[in-house]
Amino acid sequence: MLTLHARNLHMQFGERPLFYIPELIIAPGDAIWLRGANGVGKTTLLKILAGLQRPSGGELSNRPSLLLALARRFGLRQPGPGRVIYLHQSPYLFDGTVRDNLAWGLKQRHHRRLIDALRRADLEHLAAEHVSLLSGGERQRLALARAWVLQPAYLLLDEPTANLDSHSIALMADLAQDLGEQGCARVVTSHQENLLTARCQRHWLLQHSQLVENGPLTLYRMPTREDHVQHA
Repeated sequence: MLTLHARNLHMQFGERPLFYIPELIIAPGDAIWLRGANGVGKTTLLKILAGLQRPSGGELSNRPSLLLALARRFGLRQPGPGRVIYLHQSPYLFDGTVRDNLAWGLKQRHHRRLIDALRRADLEHLAAEHVSLLSGGERQRLALARAWVLQPAYLLLDEPTANLDSHSIALMADLAQDLGEQGCARVVTSHQENLLTARCQRHWLLQHSQLVENGPLTLYRMPTREDHVQHA
């Protein structure tokens, strides 16, 4: 797998500066919750990390981990294809069935992985259905299951759980968690706390044109009158 490293990353539109990030590092297996108000540049940052949009300035590089470097040196099977997958809130699906979408880019010898993806995303009963018949939650689960099949090095999720029910969120969290255990780094943007964000060990906050990293938030319950009576 690869480590993503950015230096002096900045973005602006015309005269309007969006953000400036002196340094950013994403290591294999990282799970990051990226938060921030609308319009601060979260989607833009994800697209830059995915290579879909060029920044106004700065350096962005993928450095091989020791395991990948050794595999290349000795001609061994590399521990991951090094792909970057970006999933938008409204993911793109190919014209075809659920199975067709999962099989995209997959070799025949990985048929078992396709079957596993259908099961993990609870889409087995919809395998032969055209994607136009899927609900919003089913479409999101299919997009993430397709990413799971391809085993990316980086998975960038842009508001993946917006308007989804708890069942779909739980399935997506499990798929993302499994990818993480395989060494995939995940960055998730979300305005709401849920099972997917709860499994993120790192928290990023994009505000005032800067990216700040802080620890998980701890919520304390205010003491009630009953608590005071019990301790009296």
